[in-house]
Amino acid sequence: MKQVQGIIIQQNGGFYYVEAADAVYTCRARGIFRRQGLTPVAGDRVEISVESDNTGMLEKILERRNCLVRPPVANIDLLVLVASVCQPKTNTLVLDKMIAVAEKKGIQPIVVINKSDLGDPGELEAIYRSTGLECFTVSATDPASLEPLRRRLAGQISVFAGNSGVGKSSILNGIDPTLQLSTGEISQKLGRGRHTTRTATLYHLAEGYLVDTPGFSSLELEQVEPIYKEELPYCFREFEPYVGRCRFSGCAHYKEPGCAVRMAVEAGEVAQSRYDSYVTMYEAVKDIKEWEKV
Repeated sequence: MKQVQGIIIQQNGGFYYVEAADAVYTCRARGIFRRQGLTPVAGDRVEISVESDNTGMLEKILERRNCLVRPPVANIDLLVLVASVCQPKTNTLVLDKMIAVAEKKGIQPIVVINKSDLGDPGELEAIYRSTGLECFTVSATDPASLEPLRRRLAGQISVFAGNSGVGKSSILNGIDPTLQLSTGEISQKLGRGRHTTRTATLYHLAEGYLVDTPGFSSLELEQVEPIYKEELPYCFREFEPYVGRCRFSGCAHYKEPGCAVRMAVEAGEVAQSRYDSYVTMYEAVKDIKEWEKV
């Protein structure tokens, strides 16, 4: 029996499928994880002991950089948020909620603006480039426009998210034509029915991994990964230069006079739509008491 390190690419029915040294090992987890209250998930870097028949045992979960509860996945490098210029026009509140969750969890969000061949991407580009976030403007029908994104995904563990119809499948097909995904059929193509499981699975994409998971929606993220009012300003990175410069300490950047963030919005230094999203999210959590927090 030998010890190797690898990455969990799928969990199913008590078995963990670990990719290590160009092989995939079917592993069980030792009972110590249950006693410690630890659950191995896709994306975990692990140490395993392996047999000659490609079976093994999970021995240790290496330190996680981040972890989501639902879908259960660890060590995500990039949350790729796909927006579209039109058909459908992107709801910036939904997009901003997902960006905020990524910021809270220490996952790098990047914005991909799709369908630039069908409309002017200028408005969305102006909003999200002003935040300091990485922003890629693409057309899924133009392979050349996808090349910078493909290079950015190389070697990363990436999750694609966005409203239905924004073109996630088309972009993934353009990056890796072997996927042969039909529109809206990411999970079905990769081997699972739409509602059959919450288990995340990792697939190879652009010398990295794509996390396939149905149910990675803004609504579920908001419910499972709540952002409380004290945390919220730090989930809008463009607020950072102004936080601490307000007239009152502990400013919520909501209705207080002398708020540096609000003045930055009025001066056009912070996008109005981003601030509007902040206000909507703040109003949803401002009355939550300490004892009500999960």
